Amino acid sequence: MKKILTSILAVAMAAGLAACQGSASGTGTTAAVTDAQAADDAGKTGSEMTWKLATDAARDYPTTKALIRFADEMYERSGGRISVDIYESSILGDEVSYMEQLQAGTVDVAKLSIGTLSGLYEDTQVFLLPFLFKNNTEMWKVLEGEAGTTIKNGLNDYSIQGIGFTDCGSRCFYTTVPVTSIEDFKGLPVRVQNNQLMNSMIECLGANPVNVAANEVYSALQTGVCKGGENNPNIILSDSLYEVAPNVLLDNHTTTMDVICMNLELWESLSGEDKAIVEEAMAAATRYDREIWDAAVEESLQKLKDGGAVITQPDDATLDSFRQAMDPIYEEYGVRYETLLNQINETLEN
Repeated sequence: MKKILTSILAVAMAAGLAACQGSASGTGTTAAVTDAQAADDAGKTGSEMTWKLATDAARDYPTTKALIRFADEMYERSGGRISVDIYESSILGDEVSYMEQLQAGTVDVAKLSIGTLSGLYEDTQVFLLPFLFKNNTEMWKVLEGEAGTTIKNGLNDYSIQGIGFTDCGSRCFYTTVPVTSIEDFKGLPVRVQNNQLMNSMIECLGANPVNVAANEVYSALQTGVCKGGENNPNIILSDSLYEVAPNVLLDNHTTTMDVICMNLELWESLSGEDKAIVEEAMAAATRYDREIWDAAVEESLQKLKDGGAVITQPDDATLDSFRQAMDPIYEEYGVRYETLLNQINETLEN
């Protein structure tokens, strides 16, 4: 029987973990947490290792399921020498917080979105360009090619090694009022991640970008701070955003991925054998992620409908108007990311 080594921590442990997060930022800690950290550090350098893996997604989210598979594969392929403890649902803080912990080495592995990574490694923004991919088949073809390798290794400059990718889905708009055409976006306050390219995308549609934290979006929709947002259907469902913004427009304007990252110092300390185990375990997790992602989206869409959401599939003319509105973005960013865009285009043409 496979042994899935994941620590899905109880609420009663939250205070201790918060203290652990505080120690990573230099704000103090307890003796118990200090001892635990010392044990972690010792584990990284010995023949047996226990790694901390951070994600902001819940246990039943497809990406977290894939990370559980990664943990299981690491344990089995290493003969029990390497355990991976998963800290889910932002237990170690939001993505920005645990990305900093990853760089510092107090987190060993992390799931990071392109939106968050682009604040550190600007070139990853290329994957936020609207309508870059027609579907996730094109996205995976690119990630398995030269551009994917460029991104994973380019993170080395920031004390991070990319070890693989998981699907982050195709992002769609959800709104408190019906939106079915580009004209309906005029003046609409729409929540996006705090990212200049994504802000520009909203502005190109004639809407007003609003930057609020992910855990504040529901209340922002309730109070009218924003009247819409954008994300993939799995998040729209899991965060219950459809309850306050029941209109979902399946325009699939951005098809993107999460990057699974490892602390660079830890990566470089591994033997060739253990690096191979990481790569094989990640490959198995990615295959599993791809198996379950599309099914999860279909299930989410059905649950959204059952929950009262109005799902709209825009016609070709509407999508063409969206794409044409994005011309200024490609004029601005096309030169900046010319090398990566050339790699992407060459891969898709072959």
